[in-house]
Amino acid sequence: MNGHSKRIILVMIVASQLMMVLDASILITALPEIGRTLQLSTAVLTWVQNTYILAFGGFLLLGARAGDIFGRRRTFSAGIALFSLASILAGLAPSASLLLAARTLQGLAAALATPSALALLSVTFAEAQERTKAIAVYSAVSGAGGSVGLIVGGLLTDVISWRAGMFLNVPIGIALLLMVPRYMRETDRKKGHLDIVGALTSVIGMTALAFGFVQAASAGWGAPEVWGSLTLGGVSLAAFVQTEARAKEPITPLRLFASRARSGAYLGRLLLVCGNYPIFFFVPQFLQNVLHFGSLEAGLAIMPFTAVQFGMMYAMPSLVVRFGNVKVLIFGLVTAIAGTSWLSLISADSSFFPHLFFPLIVMGCGSGMIFQPFTTLGLSGVEAKDAGAASGLVNVAHQMGASLGLAVLIAVFEAVNRQGAASDISFAHAISVSIGGSVIFLTASLIVVLILLLPADRAQRAAGQVKPRRLSPKEQ
Repeated sequence: MNGHSKRIILVMIVASQLMMVLDASILITALPEIGRTLQLSTAVLTWVQNTYILAFGGFLLLGARAGDIFGRRRTFSAGIALFSLASILAGLAPSASLLLAARTLQGLAAALATPSALALLSVTFAEAQERTKAIAVYSAVSGAGGSVGLIVGGLLTDVISWRAGMFLNVPIGIALLLMVPRYMRETDRKKGHLDIVGALTSVIGMTALAFGFVQAASAGWGAPEVWGSLTLGGVSLAAFVQTEARAKEPITPLRLFASRARSGAYLGRLLLVCGNYPIFFFVPQFLQNVLHFGSLEAGLAIMPFTAVQFGMMYAMPSLVVRFGNVKVLIFGLVTAIAGTSWLSLISADSSFFPHLFFPLIVMGCGSGMIFQPFTTLGLSGVEAKDAGAASGLVNVAHQMGASLGLAVLIAVFEAVNRQGAASDISFAHAISVSIGGSVIFLTASLIVVLILLLPADRAQRAAGQVKPRRLSPKEQ
């Protein structure tokens, strides 16, 4: 394969990733407008994000397995086609129920396309140096795409409609489908079967838990649908563990949890995202409903966080070499906790500058130091046969943390907000308390790191397995 074809394939893979990343962020600044258009409460609005996240995270490992069995190119094309169709349905949705159904289809489609795209990238760029460059481009687009989505979503909402953000995916998807047969080769297929029971029990379990927490906000903890959903969630997750323990080809090999460090990395990441993700649901709500920003202004207002977070990515290699993953992770979590605690002080009297601007910068600095170490530690010591499953589990922990954290904190928000009148003061106070809940999740993540990861790191250093070094002047 010549260099020109490889570059085109890289553009195709990056474009597919951009679709998925944009879809996760493009509606964030549009959520208040969606709520007004479809007459949705704040609690129901969480499901516009949660249905996508749950389907994406819940079927991600199954999507990776489907690529092994049916071929990566075929699975990639199926994912892109379904994603494009679901985007049309979401853009045309006349009601909340149809919008949520379309968002679920988008999540399932993303779960099919994303792992196959990464596998096709690895097959196309087989040489180590060119693969490193290709992954760097892929990662940069993934990081910047979220920020672009916030701005594009706000712009389209203000100028046209929130629906335009969904239709934006369609021409990209059609172009990719036309190019795939010409430029991408099919990968070898492997014999095996799909662990559908494992995928379904995990998705049902997490969805039931999220539904139970959200319903508790409006119906109360004693309501039958609340305890019934939470019970179903617990039973389904227990069934998932039992299924994976017995399955010949599980989507989540339980042996991955045998390592204390890896288990700590998965749990720590889940708790981190439980606290980090909901902030980007609540902050646009505060900006638009309390400070009366437009959708585009709200998207631009979050840029201090994303800009600093993206900038920290360039400093991370040097920091990790000098101090090691665990120490950088601890410092990043402490910084994120400080910034989030500062942000939780907002009230109806706050202004964007300085009350949100500076906390967002501190949070972005901390967040930029966290995800790379958690990813590295989540993949540490994994055998080659489990590399795909371990990588998928990192992503699953991320997606499930986003869904569970948003469900829990929206329950907190609704419980606080209904105690007062529907006013800016009551709304701002509820958001302040909810962000305080984010601080608790982030602190729990730090505790996991201190209890599970730090001792393991010290043991490795004592055994001489990890030796941080000072950078030479040339490396600096």
